[in-house]
Amino acid sequence: MQTVETTGRTIEEAIAAALAELEADPSQVDVEVLDEGTKGLFGIIGSKQARVRVTRRATPEDKAQKVAAWLEEATRLMGVDVEASWRIEDESIQVNLTGGGLGLVIGRRGQTLDALQYLAGMVGNREGGEWIRILVDAEGYRERREESLRGLALRTADKARRNRRRVVLEPMNAHERRIIHVSLQEEEGVSTYSEGTEPYRRVVIAPR
Repeated sequence: MQTVETTGRTIEEAIAAALAELEADPSQVDVEVLDEGTKGLFGIIGSKQARVRVTRRATPEDKAQKVAAWLEEATRLMGVDVEASWRIEDESIQVNLTGGGLGLVIGRRGQTLDALQYLAGMVGNREGGEWIRILVDAEGYRERREESLRGLALRTADKARRNRRRVVLEPMNAHERRIIHVSLQEEEGVSTYSEGTEPYRRVVIAPR
């Protein structure tokens, strides 16, 4: 965020000076009037200028650049040299990491990548402005993981039907549990539900 304090003979004049300094238009800023000023005698003697504080709100592009830079620095400190590219799509910032040593960045079942995504969301949205979802991927890992989970769901559903016994999957985060539930919502002969508490909450696939 960029913030400036400016003065002028009127509040409008002070705001105009701030907009010029920030190279912004009124729709991009928040304005705080610090002093309304006074005209004084004859508009001259004892007059006091108006003073405002104007803050340029962070745009999605601002946030994306901040997040990409933070991710590159964070992974560098992990000993991994990556490049973060980004795009804004479906009202979210989607960041993709490329480079060597991405196994360390992804972690076991994507746990490290999930942690980086969580922190990236905090970094981007602390800039102010409208909250935006931030998604972090590493060379298509999340798509591959989603395909793997859908396959797991179908195989486990077959097992539950054959054996007429419920099957409890490994602990998963909320997003991965949802993939399992959605994958089987139209499957005949099985139902799904979750049990346990975070971070050990699991999906149960049961025959019906």
